[in-house]
Amino acid sequence: MALLPEIQALLDRMDGWDRPPLEEQSVEQARAFHVQDAAVLNGPAAPVAAVEDQMVPGPAGELPVRVYTPEGSPPFPVVVWFHGGGWVVGTLDTYDPLCRALAAAVPAVVVSVGYRLAPEHRWPAAVEDAYAATLWASRNAARLGGVQHRLAVAGDSAGGNLAAVVALGARDRGGPRVAFQLLVYPVLDATAETASWREHAEGFHLTAAGMRWYWAHYLGQADGAAPDASPLRAAFVGGLPPALVIGAEHDILRDEGEAYTARLAEAGVAATATRYPGVVHGFLRWRAVTPVADTALEEAATALRWALAGP
Repeated sequence: MALLPEIQALLDRMDGWDRPPLEEQSVEQARAFHVQDAAVLNGPAAPVAAVEDQMVPGPAGELPVRVYTPEGSPPFPVVVWFHGGGWVVGTLDTYDPLCRALAAAVPAVVVSVGYRLAPEHRWPAAVEDAYAATLWASRNAARLGGVQHRLAVAGDSAGGNLAAVVALGARDRGGPRVAFQLLVYPVLDATAETASWREHAEGFHLTAAGMRWYWAHYLGQADGAAPDASPLRAAFVGGLPPALVIGAEHDILRDEGEAYTARLAEAGVAATATRYPGVVHGFLRWRAVTPVADTALEEAATALRWALAGP
């Protein structure tokens, strides 16, 4: 279907913004524009019982996380969230409204991870940080008001990539136990050659040139075919936790998300893909723009609630 009217209006508005295309921006410009966009597009901050910034052990020193505790009586499930932004932009602050909303909707303790960004810290720095933060959240679940065995990994875009990679790593390293993975329009293959890449290469917010810019900053000269960069290329995806993959109809990443879902299902993993019509990459955070964002958030919260239910 065509773009939803509010999405088309937003893209038209973005076309009038005085900024170069992403692939012509410096890293500093891209980060500044990301902050500006978040202030306009993010929805309201949902009430939660507590928000606490902490520093936790990471592979290269202390790692910042932000812990959201929902209203209600613990213990809660725990969701480790990795923000999007192509591994280059994205912050704890720009994802604060979404993490609050997710914590309140499940309800769950949400641990938002401030992993190291490229190009200052290229792959696999973000992967190492994401795994370390998940391990910390698992080991400290009780102290956070959560339950260790009711833990999920989640993220959008590049964060969805990290969530998928952490799920693979946790399986292969013997822990921590991950009960569910929520992948929102995830980046899954550095060498993607799909119909959605061709159909949506330009004009739908995230362009093919922009995605290549992100990959180049993230990988440098590294081989993007490695499974902890491109989880779609993992040799074996059996034994992974159940998954919900949320995708956007008009997104260059749509097909790789659906392909990963199909691979999981073929390997015996309970996996579901939802394609939201009329929207583009990034829509989950755009709660100030489209009601579809809240619809997708509720689907994600419901899936997490069911998957992480129990004593």
